[in-house]
Amino acid sequence: MNYTFLRHETDKAWCPGCGNFGILNLVSEVLKELELNKQNLVFVSGIGQAAKTPHYLDVNMYNGLHGRALPVATGIKMANPELIVVAEGGDGDMYGEGGNHFLNAIRRNLNIVHIVHNNMVYGLTKGQASPTSQREFKTKVQVNGVSNEPFNPLSVALSLNASFVARAYMQNKEHTKAILKAAFLHQGYALIDIFQPCVVFNPVNTYHWFSENSYILEEHDTSDFMSAMEKSMQTHPFALGIFYQQERKTFEESLWKRGKTSKPLYTQKHDMKEIQKQFDKDTLSYF
Repeated sequence: MNYTFLRHETDKAWCPGCGNFGILNLVSEVLKELELNKQNLVFVSGIGQAAKTPHYLDVNMYNGLHGRALPVATGIKMANPELIVVAEGGDGDMYGEGGNHFLNAIRRNLNIVHIVHNNMVYGLTKGQASPTSQREFKTKVQVNGVSNEPFNPLSVALSLNASFVARAYMQNKEHTKAILKAAFLHQGYALIDIFQPCVVFNPVNTYHWFSENSYILEEHDTSDFMSAMEKSMQTHPFALGIFYQQERKTFEESLWKRGKTSKPLYTQKHDMKEIQKQFDKDTLSYF
């Protein structure tokens, strides 16, 4: 089986030195080392520089609207739970425009991998502050500096009982790969927030800055929720690693595997009115 996942012949629309290159290479290596079947892989992204990543991978992919990767990923996973579904994008795409979908994907505990490239700035639209931009960060729009509190995706995910919460820095290659592998093997929603510098529009949070302001968690108990929450609140330095991991019933199991069938929806040849009626009933009982 061919386990080459990078499209080498494709020109990549990123600036030289962009951290997205590193994440692209790491994701490709992880897919190869896990020997995942391309036919069973689907990447979904929205809009942004990070959201271009699946364009450069030799996998099935769907490029949706800005901030709408997660609802598309939900639909794909619901239609065929046997697929490995990955939602990938940037901090603006996922936490800004897609913030509402981020919350509900966690609550549902979809069995998907959620990779977020976090460079603390909007790169595609030329350098505005993003939800994760640090206070006092000056941009062409925030000329006096950012005054808002930075969005903390890990703390939010933990507060909603996410089943896998992690943060990595793309320069720590083996550490980041280990986290990505754990996320792909996890049953349930898996968030990996990956620090990556924007070399053009963020002159503050550079490669050096991320190295100096982060550290790798050592001997951390990933089943300890309170410890995970405490560490997620720490900044300067930011902790890197798997903060919390637990397996619980997934969204797909809750709706479609209640002792009835585990076959993907697209293979079922039942009366569509009956399927819709059962779906509405299960959905109401779930919420």
